[in-house]
This record gives sequence, C-alpha cells and structure tokens, in this order.
Amino acid sequence: MRSERGGPVSGPGDPLRNRNQREGTLRLLSVMTQAEIKLCSLLLQEHFGEIVEKIGVHLIRTGSQPLRVIAHDTGTSLDQVKKALCVLIQHNLVIYQVHKRGVVEYEAQCNRVLRMLRYPRYIYTAKTLYSDTGELIVEELLLNGKMTMSAVVKKVADRLTETMEDGKTMDYAEVSNTFVRLVDTHFVQRCPLVPATENSDTGPPPPAPTLVVSEKDMYLVPKLSLIGKGKRRRSSDEDATGEPKAKRPKQTTDNKEPIPDDGIYWQANLDRFHQHFRDQAIVSAVANRMDQTSSEIVRTMLRMSEVTTPSGAPFTQPLSSNEIFRSLPVGYNISKQVLDQYLTLLADDPLEFVGKSGDSGGGMYVINLHKALGSLATATLESVVQERFGSRCARIFRLVLQKKHLEQKQVEDFAMIPAKEAKDMLYKMLSENFISLQEIPKTPDHAPSRTFYLYTVNILSAARMLLHRCYKSVANLIERRQFETKENKRLLEKSQRVEAIIASMQATGAEEAQLQEIEEMITAPERQQLETLKRNVNKLDACEIQVDETIFLLESYIESTMKR
Repeated sequence: MRSERGGPVSGPGDPLRNRNQREGTLRLLSVMTQAEIKLCSLLLQEHFGEIVEKIGVHLIRTGSQPLRVIAHDTGTSLDQVKKALCVLIQHNLVIYQVHKRGVVEYEAQCNRVLRMLRYPRYIYTAKTLYSDTGELIVEELLLNGKMTMSAVVKKVADRLTETMEDGKTMDYAEVSNTFVRLVDTHFVQRCPLVPATENSDTGPPPPAPTLVVSEKDMYLVPKLSLIGKGKRRRSSDEDATGEPKAKRPKQTTDNKEPIPDDGIYWQANLDRFHQHFRDQAIVSAVANRMDQTSSEIVRTMLRMSEVTTPSGAPFTQPLSSNEIFRSLPVGYNISKQVLDQYLTLLADDPLEFVGKSGDSGGGMYVINLHKALGSLATATLESVVQERFGSRCARIFRLVLQKKHLEQKQVEDFAMIPAKEAKDMLYKMLSENFISLQEIPKTPDHAPSRTFYLYTVNILSAARMLLHRCYKSVANLIERRQFETKENKRLLEKSQRVEAIIASMQATGAEEAQLQEIEEMITAPERQQLETLKRNVNKLDACEIQVDETIFLLESYIESTMKR
C-alpha cells in the first residue's frame, strides 16, 4: 500500500500506530472479559440471590480456591459459603478437586454459568419435541440441577394434574414414558456417582468423594414400576383431618418404602441440546440457500447420526445413499434417482455442507459440521458489518473474505469504490477489529516504503470480538429489564394483590359487580402503565433470546475451530 511517489500511505506503516492498535486490542479483550464476568454476576444474582452471586463471581475472578480462603476473601461466614457452594455444585456451576495434601479446592465453570441465559430455549425445545410433559421434565431438571427419576415423574405429574379439568389426572406411567424417550435421545443423562468400592472402604473417608459414571450407564434407565396419578394441591380431603399440613407427612414417613432409584440422579444434557440447535441452524441455512427438499435430506442425515455422532465431531458418521433413501419421511415421495441428484448437488455446492466420502452403497455422504459452522459464523459477521457500517462496507468485507489478502488499491479497484471512501471504510472496520492488517516486508528493516500492507479477515479473531460484544449487550439488556421492573415495583405489587383478590373471590362464587369493583382499584393510567411495562419487558426478553442465538453460533464456531 504505497503512494505514487513510493512513500507509505499515512497510517499503517507507523510503528507507533501499530503499537497503539495492539494495545487497543488488548484493552478491548480485557474489557470484554469484564463484560463476561458482569453477565455471570447478573445471571447468578437473578437465579440464586446475592450470597451465591458473591461466591460465584469471586471464584470466576480468582480461579480455584479452598473453602476457608473463599470465606476469608469474601467476608462471608463459613456456613453461608458452604450453602452457596452446595447450590453451585448442585447446578454444575462449580467443580471441586482434591489436591495431594488433601486440600479440596473449588473452581467456577464460567461457561456453564453463561448457559443459564439459554434455559428458556432448552425448555421450549423440549416442549416442541416432547409436548408439555417433556417441557416440564426439562424445566424441573434445570431448576433443581439434579433429581431422581421418581421425583421428577411425581412432580411433573402433579403439575400437569393442576392444569387439567376437575376429575382428570396425569398418570405416572405417561410421564415416565416421556422421561425414557428424553434419555433415549440423550437430552437427559445420568449424573456421576460415588463408586461402590469407595463406600465399602474401611479406612478414613477421603476429603471429597470421587464421582464417576461409565459411558454405557449414562443413558441406562432403571426399571421402575411407578404406579399412581398426579395429585392436586387443593383437594377435598386436605383439611378433613383438621391438622396442620406440616405434621401429616411425619406420620406416614415411617411406613414409606425405600425409593427404588435412590442415589441415581439425572440432569439435562446441554451438549445434546446444543447439537440440536446446531442441526436446526444448518437445516435452515440449506433451506434458504437451496429448497425445502434439500433441507429435508440434510435434516434426515442429521437425524440419523444425532446419537452416534459426538457433539464436538467435525463430521457426521458416513451414510449411504440407500440408507438416506430408506430414512426419508413418509410424506416425501421422491425417487432414488432424484435423491442421488440432490445429494450430488449438495456435495458440489461451494459451501460444502455435504461431502462425499465413498462410492459404496450408492455413495457415502457426510455433513461437514465444521465448515457449516464456519459458513454460519461468516454470514453472521457479514450481517453485522452490513447493519453497522452499511452495504458498501459489507461489499468490501465480502471481497476481502473472498480474496483472502488485498492491498488498498486492489480493494478500491475490485469493489469499484472511490479511493477516499474505500480508505475510510477500511480504517473504520480495522479500528473495530472486523478486519486486520498484515505487514509483509521486502527487507529486514521493515521500512514502510519497502513493505506490503495487506488487508485480511481473521474470522476466528472477529468472531471472538463479536462474541464478547454480545455478552456486553445481553448484560445491558438484563440491567435494563431489572431497572424497568424496579421502577414499577409498587404498581406490579398492587396488580398482583388485585389479581389474587379476584381469583379468591371467583373461587367463592362472587358476583360480577363485586369483581368489577375490585378491578377498578387499578386506574386507567395505571393499567396503561402496566401495558407499557409488559410490552417493554417482552421486547427486552425477545432481544435477549435473539442475541443468545448469535452467541450460540459464534461459540460453536470458536469451539469447533479450537478442537481442530
């Protein structure tokens, strides 16, 4: 990148400028790390309260620490620290490790804390795939961290019975069947257990138990004969004895049989949910690029290999054309010849979502998951550049992506944009870290007049930068939602009180005039304010979910790239 006289174009060749740019990048990374910690803090506080948030954020900032050091550094009592750690371990947000001297250290799982942002999406996916029963099973497991199958089945059956009409109940067997289906498709898995040999040792117990689970037992459901139906909280015989509710369970606890699956705990398999999200994104991308039939073929291939392919694998298992043909949905009446044509078309596509790995069985095909994630991440970056800087910048960005390395003069010529505008756009994207500048010196002294300056796009670096910005955006959205709720706290409490009064009066058979009188306790301006609040909170919630979809794509691409 040189002027007509052979001198450097102002800017890139200056060593001071390059040093400032590097320092700016390092500052950006440290600030974004702070944004990540801030988001973890907001999520922990929203789900578990201040004490757990204080302990969790302290461990995220400092790394692994023993119990007494945590209590000393946070100024929290030992008992409260123990309870907070119990909560965090129960929800897989903290792990522990025994060192050689017998000291147990606790370490926070920052990535696992950030997954709490995705809880609504996990629950909605379970509802889509396994109806209301699946939704409540996953919701209970996420809310409680770990639960036994019998406890989940009973709780979900009770909750479903509450929503049914009078006289109808939910059978335990029906909930149990849905639970087994979730385990069979790996959406729910067993938690690690203390091995039996450790319990039988006669020596002193270890400072902390070692939890293990074998691969073959991870999705093995114990044979339980759960017979019964869901119960309603308000039943006719509840108060017949006239005794306080707290006393009645104590009278029957001695007569209860031991729980058949005691000690076998289950948890939601978040990696499997992520695999499902990734597959949905790939299918959607193929549908947008080609047509519905192509996307259905890709969906069939992904469905056939969803349990056999590990979540972090770069490719799916090879599938023959004949196997794919037999597994297509019943409604798709396409011939084998048409299927082969579609598979050839998918394999020849420049994006290379589908690849051919052999010729046996009519042709062996795989889905290149790594390239698919790379294409999705690149499309996300292009979209952000277009929204942030305009269509001309997006044209330059796509051009640099396509050509790999370009000088400024080449960018101007290929993009057909005037030199001044192209220079401004390049520097704008360079300052925002969407593109980078590579120096190729012709002589060892790195003299600007004898150095080529090439613009390039480092997709991994740009994806990391955008990911941290997304974390900051979500933190801002959560803070805004909390502010909106806090500002209208009194009005919300009043609304809840009025709704509770109306519900109790309806249960006792109150007249319409009485109910109307209670409803008028909230004035028209207050009702309008509540509607505005509800609309704003719904918008903020929707924004959180949309940003999280971008976060998921970028995280998946970065993780896939780092594993290669």
